[in-house]
Amino acid sequence: MLVEDDQMIGDAMAQTLKDDSYAVDWARDGLMALESVACHRYDLILLDLGLPGKDGLDVLKAIRAGGNTVAVIIITARDAIEERIKGLDGGADDYILKPFKMVELLARMRAVLRRQGGEEAPLLSNGIISLDPVTHEVSINQNDPIRLTAREFSLMQALLRRPGAILSRDNLEERIYGWGEEVESNAIEYLIHALRKKLGNDTIKNVRGVGWMVSK
Repeated sequence: MLVEDDQMIGDAMAQTLKDDSYAVDWARDGLMALESVACHRYDLILLDLGLPGKDGLDVLKAIRAGGNTVAVIIITARDAIEERIKGLDGGADDYILKPFKMVELLARMRAVLRRQGGEEAPLLSNGIISLDPVTHEVSINQNDPIRLTAREFSLMQALLRRPGAILSRDNLEERIYGWGEEVESNAIEYLIHALRKKLGNDTIKNVRGVGWMVSK
């Protein structure tokens, strides 16, 4: 989730995140952010501090007070060292100052998500399938890498974050599509069909009536 009240900054960030295969929900004030966190499970929150409705530090405090361990990166123009200390001591996983380069933010996001998932290596792998979050390439048994589309990558990333776990259609749609994006009824099946054509029929297993998985 992106929490940012500036329209121009928010538009640019949301588009760049989507281009890098992230599903983005954009909350424009602190109260909307807390309502969204109460209803949805997020992998990461990009949190501005100077928000209408409720200040970003208060939003962070409320998230952590509720026991939510979602990864949080503060994005703000507040450059005083005291503000950074408040943010990090308040439970933020990282703190980046505006203006920043999106390539740096994306790298910090990948690092925070790796730590959050207990991963040390930059690659996601179940021992057979290896996925590179930087290049969006996947390889099978260390063979030549294959480039994935943005949504193919998002689906494969969701499965490889939890090898052996069955993810339902709703689980996968939440990780691929953000608020307001139209989802066709057979979109997940289409993406899985495309991935199987590229990677082989056995890479993604269907558990009839439940969902899909990759082997552990």
